[in-house]
Amino acid sequence: MEQVLIAGAWRAAAEPAGSFRAVDPASGEAIGPAFPRSGAQDVEDAVAAATAVADGLAATSPATIAAFLERYADGIDAAKDELVATAHAETALPKTPRLADVELPRTSGQLRQAAAAVRAYAWTHPVIDTKAGLRAHYAPLHQPVLVFGPNNFPFAFNAVAGSDFASAIAARNPVIAKAHPSHPATSRLLARIAHQAVLDAGLPAASVQLLYDVEGALGLRLAGDRRIGAIGFTGSRSGGLALKAAADPAGIPIYAEMSSVNPVFILRGALRERGSALAQEYFASGTMGSGQFCTNPGVVMVPAGAEGDAFVDAAAAHFAAAAPAVLFSTGVQKHLVDGVAALRTAGAAVVAGKAAAEGPGARYTPSLLAVSGADFLAQARALQQEAFGPVSLVVRYADAAQAEAIARAFDGNLTGSLFTATDRSDDADAARIAAALRPRVGRLINDKWPTGVAVSAAMQHGGPYPSTSHAGFTSVGMPAAIRRFAALHAYDNVRDERLPAELRNANPGGVQRLVDGAWTTADIA
Repeated sequence: MEQVLIAGAWRAAAEPAGSFRAVDPASGEAIGPAFPRSGAQDVEDAVAAATAVADGLAATSPATIAAFLERYADGIDAAKDELVATAHAETALPKTPRLADVELPRTSGQLRQAAAAVRAYAWTHPVIDTKAGLRAHYAPLHQPVLVFGPNNFPFAFNAVAGSDFASAIAARNPVIAKAHPSHPATSRLLARIAHQAVLDAGLPAASVQLLYDVEGALGLRLAGDRRIGAIGFTGSRSGGLALKAAADPAGIPIYAEMSSVNPVFILRGALRERGSALAQEYFASGTMGSGQFCTNPGVVMVPAGAEGDAFVDAAAAHFAAAAPAVLFSTGVQKHLVDGVAALRTAGAAVVAGKAAAEGPGARYTPSLLAVSGADFLAQARALQQEAFGPVSLVVRYADAAQAEAIARAFDGNLTGSLFTATDRSDDADAARIAAALRPRVGRLINDKWPTGVAVSAAMQHGGPYPSTSHAGFTSVGMPAAIRRFAALHAYDNVRDERLPAELRNANPGGVQRLVDGAWTTADIA
């Protein structure tokens, strides 16, 4: 079996609880070598090793941390061809443009953005009150961060390379990465590059550790281990809530991205102007990556009447003509089958596609379902269940008042979108709907489909429950994402020479600091 990365070295798993192989989702056949499902000894060794180096990593200079992040990014770019080929084999995602031209550059790019935030002390948010003698900043947890990676981003959200990983290391915390079993070889390659970068940069060797998989009960026990400082998770709502239930009694914060249907409202004026184009864009967004995006447009509100009928007919034609889409695994396929069945039980009707698993491996036919606005309001909770895959639900609303009521019926989501006319004929209705939608979504979008998340300091890739476990944080965008894995430390009447560098009177590095209510880079007299 392949080795695990524990305590700064690649070694055989200790008393594994079994093994598994990756599966080609296009054929359903097992591929590649066997990987260990780690047992209790591996988990204990990883936690103990990470705990032992936590203080040392916290004391590491920002320049050294930034150098590691940049070396790692360079290593990922250098191994592009091997990484892309391996991820393609394990996920069936297209090599280009998805993996080679979009996701891999995004992954190395966000590592470099994290390095820039580290060098600028941007994530520490230094605040100084000279009159009260108080100084505060965000600081390392002095404990390990446990990261659970998802199935749908083998690079950009990988447990040992993605945004959670970059954020935790940027905050000077060791990471225990629990890879997703859908792409173990990809995770192994990334971990080898990360480990070499750790050694080259001079970080403690156990700063980065990798477990490929653990049994469910052991994973919950790990999530509740009081030596863990925080948890990053991207995945299903059931998985996120189970981990949260395990972490809460131990007081461990968990930042979980769980589920989202990303409501989209298309207004009448927009349909009159560009209904046919919007139908094509809807299909493209809803089936991108076989619909396996956390920002997939899962529920789309379309007005009743002739313009809405024409839009639905055009969109239905696109869905009906599509070939079965390859999903990440038979597990994803089963959840999608169950999710669509639940939507149909709640009153949704299939208007395009077979709404069925079909073909070799893990496949599903792209499908469009529909329901009236009145029926949606009567079964709002059941009809906004996430169907993770190339499936979307159209809700036909009667008027703007009903559209507003529908917006208020949604639970928390990552995104909410409105399409409006360029002649401003939709503005009044859009204002009402947007006001209802704004507290229910992390990112409010106008005249764009929700798929796609820019790696920007202004991004909010998060939202109210159940899209995430905490509406105040983002998993994408530096420096805000870093602060999830930090502690707010205040210093009261502490001598200047005993303060962290960015809180001292002298500011030779030109760090932006909030001093007595004003942002400045100046020294304190």
